[in-house]
Amino acid sequence: MAPRTNYQLARIFGIRIGVGISFFVVLFVFIFAVTGPFHEMLGGSRTTAYLVAVASVLSFFASLIMHELGHALVARRNGLPVAGIDLWAFGGMTRSGEPQTPGVEFRVAVAGPLVTLAVIVLCTLAGQLATNSSHFFEAALATGGVRASPALVWLSWVATINALVLVFNLIPAFPLDGGKIARAAIWWRTGDRYRATNVSGRMGQGFALLLGLFGLWGLASGSSGGLLAMLLAFFLYQSASAAVVQASLNRRIDNLTVADVMDREPVTIPSSSTLLEAHEQFFMRYRWQWFAVVDPARHFLGIVRGQRVDAEIAAGRPALAVAEVLDDEEPVRVDEEQPLGSLLGAEGLPRLGAMVAVDDEGVLKGVVTLGQVRRALRLAT
Repeated sequence: MAPRTNYQLARIFGIRIGVGISFFVVLFVFIFAVTGPFHEMLGGSRTTAYLVAVASVLSFFASLIMHELGHALVARRNGLPVAGIDLWAFGGMTRSGEPQTPGVEFRVAVAGPLVTLAVIVLCTLAGQLATNSSHFFEAALATGGVRASPALVWLSWVATINALVLVFNLIPAFPLDGGKIARAAIWWRTGDRYRATNVSGRMGQGFALLLGLFGLWGLASGSSGGLLAMLLAFFLYQSASAAVVQASLNRRIDNLTVADVMDREPVTIPSSSTLLEAHEQFFMRYRWQWFAVVDPARHFLGIVRGQRVDAEIAAGRPALAVAEVLDDEEPVRVDEEQPLGSLLGAEGLPRLGAMVAVDDEGVLKGVVTLGQVRRALRLAT
C-alpha cells in the first residue's frame, strides 16, 4: 500500500492529488536517466536534451495522474467515495471505496488502462503527423541509433513508456489493474467476492515471487534494474498478501453490517459551538483526537480535530464556530448497511480510529470504531 502523502499537488474535479517524497526522488532519477540517450539522438547542446528530458518525464507523470483520474471519476460515477489520488515511487493509487458488485469493480479497474491507451494512441499519431518521420518507433527506444527532433523524442518516449506501463499493469496479478479485472471476472463467474480476491491475490503473490527472482538474477548479472525489480516485487507481494488475509477475515464476518456493531448514540459537537466550548466541553472531557460535527437536524458536516481547535484558540480565535474549521478531506463516511468487512480495507479506520455511519440524507446514524471491528472479528473466529 502506498504511504499517506503530505503534499497536495493539485485538486482536479474536486479530487485531491497528493505526492510523497519518493515521487520527487523518482522524478529526478528519471530525468537523469534519459538525458544521456536523448542527447545522443538530438545532438547539439546537452541543455536541449535536458529540457526535452524534463518535458518528457513531466508528461509521463501527467499521464499517470490522468490514469488515476480515470479510476477515480468512474468510481465516483458509480457511487463510490473517492478520498484522493496519491503519487509515489511506484506510480499512483486512487483511494476510493470498495466496489460492491463485479460490474463496478470491472468498470473502475479498466478505466485507468483505457486512459493510458488513449495517451499512447494520441502521442503516436501526433508524433507521426507533426514530425512526418518514419523513425517514430526507433526514436521511442531511445537507443541513440537515430537522429530525431525534440518533438519526436518527446512524443515517442511518452508513448513508449506508457505502453510498457500498460502491458505491465494488465498482468492478472493483484493489486495491478489486471489483477482487479481478473478479480471482477472471477467474482462475476462464481458469485463469490472473497474467493475472487483470494485467487487474484494468490496470482499476485506468484507474480511477485517471479519478479523478485528476475530482479535477483539481474543483480547477479550486474544490472541496475535488478534492485528496482526486487523492490517492486516486495511491494506487490505485500499488497497481494494483505488482500488474501483481508478476504479471509471478510468471509468470517460476511453476515455483519456496520449497523450491527456501531454506537448509535455517539458524542457529537453541535455546529454552533465555539472552539472554546468544544475544547472545554468535549476535547478536555473525553480526550479524543476528533469529533463528528452535526447541525440541529443531526446532518453530518465533517470532523473537527483537537489539534486544529488548539491552534485556532492559541491564535486568538476562540469564538470561531467549529463549523468553520472542519476537516472535509478525510475518508470518514460509511453507510450503516455497508458490510462490516469492507471497513477492513478502509484507509480512514486505522488512521482515525473510527468512521461515521451516515444515511442517504446525510444524517449521522452512528459511529463505528476500530475496537468494535476488532471485537467482531474475535467473536467470529
